[in-house]
Amino acid sequence: MAPIYRSFDQDTLNREYSPSSCVDDLTVYIDEYLQLSQAVKQRAELTDQVFLDLSYGPRPAQRLDLFLADAQAAPVNLYIHGGYWQELSKDYSCFAAPLFADQKYAFAALGYSLAPQHPLSDIVEECRCAVEWLYLNAERLNLDKHRIHISGSSAGAQLAMMLYTTDWEKRGLPSDIIKSACAVSGVYDLEPVRLSYVNEVLAMDPEEALENSPMFRTPSALTPVTLAYGSNETSEFKRQSDEYRSKLEALGVPVTYREINNRNHFDVILDLADASSWLASATLNHMDNR
Repeated sequence: MAPIYRSFDQDTLNREYSPSSCVDDLTVYIDEYLQLSQAVKQRAELTDQVFLDLSYGPRPAQRLDLFLADAQAAPVNLYIHGGYWQELSKDYSCFAAPLFADQKYAFAALGYSLAPQHPLSDIVEECRCAVEWLYLNAERLNLDKHRIHISGSSAGAQLAMMLYTTDWEKRGLPSDIIKSACAVSGVYDLEPVRLSYVNEVLAMDPEEALENSPMFRTPSALTPVTLAYGSNETSEFKRQSDEYRSKLEALGVPVTYREINNRNHFDVILDLADASSWLASATLNHMDNR
């Protein structure tokens, strides 16, 4: 078969952009996200330390769960879930909240509309609206609007870096509204995604793929970034992170970077809930210092 992208024929390209090709059963990890997140929410509700289903926009999915910190004007980490822009929700995204609470940081699990009901450009705009909403409502939520941090996994990593490269001043907000970003197992150039099976749902044309590729966008401010992926991932997910790291460093962005051993595309983000892990330490370090 003729190459579709780089040296890949269609079947190989599809496999490279299928994270589940590296695991026996991805439902094991999805179930773990949900079970851990449900337990976190139940504990938080007992102590009145959570606001569930806060609306940041008019669409049903434009909701976030905010886990409060035992501190005045707390910094907040906004976590964006994966699922190739077409699956999962904020209900699978709360597992790391206790780690941040232990450091007196708030944690928000972001919900957003999914494809194919909404195109990727709409999803990106919803995430921007969530950041804007947090900034404008920070005082009543006991958050520090000057210390908003973001994190995301897989598709959520792409969305996080789209926020990092948004021209916030055009929206009347500080250019450095995002004080740090943590992006795990992301895709930052969407052209190969457009050429793969994933686009059967997304229906991106070349222009939309380019517009939503952080690889080709300029950061709003040179605040720190953590990039990571698991050792058990496809070569394309690793290459994308490697190339994006080089791009950011060439622009002067401080990048903390690692391939995390013995982790795959789905369990690597669970390290964000483990205080002893490199990923949690790197993320918290950036929050501590900004």
